[in-house]
Amino acid sequence: MRGLDGTVAIVAGATPGNIGAATAVRLAEEDATVVVADLDESAAQAVVAEIRELDGRAAAQSFDISDEASYKALVDFTVKEFGRVDGLFNVAVDPSAGTGVNDLDVISGPLDLWRHTIDVTLTGCMYGIRHALPVMIKQGGGAIVNTVSTSAWTGADRDLAYQAANSGLCRLARHTATLGGKHGVRCNSVAAGVILTRAALANTTEEWRTEILTSVASPRLGIPEDIAAMVAFLFSEDAAYVNGQTIHVDGGADFT
Repeated sequence: MRGLDGTVAIVAGATPGNIGAATAVRLAEEDATVVVADLDESAAQAVVAEIRELDGRAAAQSFDISDEASYKALVDFTVKEFGRVDGLFNVAVDPSAGTGVNDLDVISGPLDLWRHTIDVTLTGCMYGIRHALPVMIKQGGGAIVNTVSTSAWTGADRDLAYQAANSGLCRLARHTATLGGKHGVRCNSVAAGVILTRAALANTTEEWRTEILTSVASPRLGIPEDIAAMVAFLFSEDAAYVNGQTIHVDGGADFT
């Protein structure tokens, strides 16, 4: 894969066993310097320790994706320490999002939950782009990737806030791609299907996973490394002509 040696990437949302951690490790394996950020700084430190065991370059930072000042401080830290920001991966989520717990329908869903879900899942990513994009434009290039859920394309009678936020992320990516494209900045989305993160394995049954597998055109369900590989590609020079796209990494569950 071309184009990651010497680059600096932020992974916004990484704890061991999740998509962000797998992506941080993959980017480091491709010779990028990685700033690993999470609300839980000890979790970010654990990911950095794993990267350093592989002789990779990484630094850990604590940040709150729902707080603009916190996200700005993360971008500022990266520029101060490493001189640039070549990649931004928005992957931090509210762990309760999309579970159907309290996120009901447009009639009965609590408004505070709606606001919280939009703040974390959509507005938080906007904060990152808002502060990383000018840096990338000034330096003459960069790549941004947002993680979205395939629930943005499905209809359901619950999880309204989560689905609305993910739909908004796709529009945010296209706006960013249009705004940054002529300056060499690309922005794409990765639509993740069922991914067996550590949390997913802990909170689902074997019976449920077997049932879900029947809906996937693949012999297995996804793992965090599947998303990590796509993000690494989208950050690389091999994806230099890919901009404003949403790429499904879901084993063929959705052919939208």
